[in-house]
Amino acid sequence: MRAENRTHGAARPATPSADGTQRRTLRVLVAAQVLSGAGLAAGITVGALLVAELLGSARFAGVPAALFTGGSAAAALVVGRLSQRYGRRAGLTFGYVVGALGAFVVVLAAVVANVALLLVAFALYGAGTATNLQARYAGADLARPDHQARAVSTVLVATTVGAVAGPNLVGVMGELAQGWGVPALAGPFLLGGAAYAGAAVVLWAALRPDPLLLARSRALERERETPVAARPSTDPPDSASATAGPTGDDGGTAAPPSGTAMRGLTVRRAVLLAGTVMVLTQGVMVAIMTMTPIHMAHHGHAVSTAGLVIAVHVGMMYLPAPLSGWLTDRYGPLRVAVGAAATLLAAGVVSAVVPPSSAAGLAVGLGLLGLGWSLGLVSGTALLTTSVPLATRARTQGAVDLAVALAGAAGGLGSGFVVASSSFAALALGGGLLALAVLPVIALTARPRS
Repeated sequence: MRAENRTHGAARPATPSADGTQRRTLRVLVAAQVLSGAGLAAGITVGALLVAELLGSARFAGVPAALFTGGSAAAALVVGRLSQRYGRRAGLTFGYVVGALGAFVVVLAAVVANVALLLVAFALYGAGTATNLQARYAGADLARPDHQARAVSTVLVATTVGAVAGPNLVGVMGELAQGWGVPALAGPFLLGGAAYAGAAVVLWAALRPDPLLLARSRALERERETPVAARPSTDPPDSASATAGPTGDDGGTAAPPSGTAMRGLTVRRAVLLAGTVMVLTQGVMVAIMTMTPIHMAHHGHAVSTAGLVIAVHVGMMYLPAPLSGWLTDRYGPLRVAVGAAATLLAAGVVSAVVPPSSAAGLAVGLGLLGLGWSLGLVSGTALLTTSVPLATRARTQGAVDLAVALAGAAGGLGSGFVVASSSFAALALGGGLLALAVLPVIALTARPRS
């Protein structure tokens, strides 16, 4: 991979070649995301139900989501560091391999009814979730500065195909699993393991040249070609504009997108702001989503109906990603983050007030929840990517995704206890109100320094 990096860094490629490489990178990432989307969503619908069945209580139904996201937290850090050192191809492939292993161990644990093994397997399975999200950063490595959010959204929207299909295959996979002597609720994890393994194969075989390594080589080549006298030296050393690196048509640069009004915002403050937006978005989304299948099961809905509602939710997480990307590139990440908070509040209110017997009403609430997540994730990702230099980008992205995953773990773990001690309506409304905490953080963090 290092030889590959040096080869591409030997001469600065023309813009058409650079655009062609970016398009090919996006095609490979899209193919992998279609597969991994099925793995991502297949276990979400039945993970809580499987634990509730084995333990005989819904009080711990939030544990799977907590373990998914806890494993995702550890994997995010590892995948980020591997990507920083060896490139996106190595980091993403490793994450999907671990996720596939976790899915197959879930099946084994369900067959032998071993709860301890099941919990370990859920944590391993979470590596696939972290890798699915980390792939969005790879889409932006070679993108032009004014198209980075749209590149991120292209990778995210590709997840829709598998993510929508996964929950709707719950019944089919359950019947197939029973025919093999496997508990029905473990069936979707067979699909998840195969999907993650397929994504790993696609990335390892086809993600060449590595987008992050190529972006670095281009940035170094531009720096060597730029006369010393022409290099900026007047900006503060910690400002986003000073550390982001030089700009160019061939991508791989970090420059604030148009409309952000982010001049003077330091890298540290930009990372804090982006992380806060994504942490709150993830925590609220996971908490409400986790308990929705349990809430529906308690009010007489079939598992297939709950799967359909989750499919709507996951579809709205990823399908509107191009709109989220366009809005972010056009109006800036801060305005879109405010829109994310408002949408999450609406999702919480709708989910709290609709009758529990109304699957359509819950689908609307979960759909809004997915849209709010999309707006928050894309805007936070764009702000993070445009503010951090290539020299530390992947490592910083992994650290931020660690915090995002921990927030999801907290949301998933706490959601079951909130519902058990209060109600699903209280959880949904409280989550919507919590999302508004983004607003004072934006107001304080984005305020220009004197």
